[in-house]
Amino acid sequence: MANRPAFCCTADQKIIRENFEFTWFSGFAVSQKQKSIASLHQEILRMHPNAGILEISTKSESELGKKLSAFGLKYQGHFLECIYQSAKVFASGASYPELLSCTPKEAKRDSRLRNSGKLTGFLWNGTFWGIETRSAFYDFVYLKAVKESLEEIHEIWNYQYFTDIEFNPAKSRNTQARSVAILKLLLELFQEIPDFSKEKFLEFYDRHVIN
Repeated sequence: MANRPAFCCTADQKIIRENFEFTWFSGFAVSQKQKSIASLHQEILRMHPNAGILEISTKSESELGKKLSAFGLKYQGHFLECIYQSAKVFASGASYPELLSCTPKEAKRDSRLRNSGKLTGFLWNGTFWGIETRSAFYDFVYLKAVKESLEEIHEIWNYQYFTDIEFNPAKSRNTQARSVAILKLLLELFQEIPDFSKEKFLEFYDRHVIN
């Protein structure tokens, strides 16, 4: 068994995380991942009958879910995953802007990111985001990439819950499933993705994002 979250928007315009226990199918094959996704979605449906559920990852059986994966989205010609990894700044002063030009897998797996000490924040486009804004920075860049590179964003109206089978809250704070839940709320509130400044986005985040 495994326990993983799904993200949704509440009636009072909050982004929340609900955890579900489901049968996990071990193995790295896509077919095994998709079995785990199906098991997770079945448990969500048991608790919330008739809910629309969208898996956000390269393992999704939905083309929209695949397009919304961080490994496929780009902003200003660079993969979202590469932007995020290359923006990291460590207590030693180390940072690796050259990761911007790698493939998403290369950037995420670069051993220096695990061997450079404590992460202190992110430096992107001349603006520093402290570690306390870690999830907010990821979601900020994610929304920028979606706005620039994806036209089908209004299709997410068909879904209430968003999952990311690769996301383990015990190991990471960032997930594209939360990002898409935020995207849906923004469409509900503004009918588009606003051009937030860092300060305005953090105000929105503090007001609406619970997890």
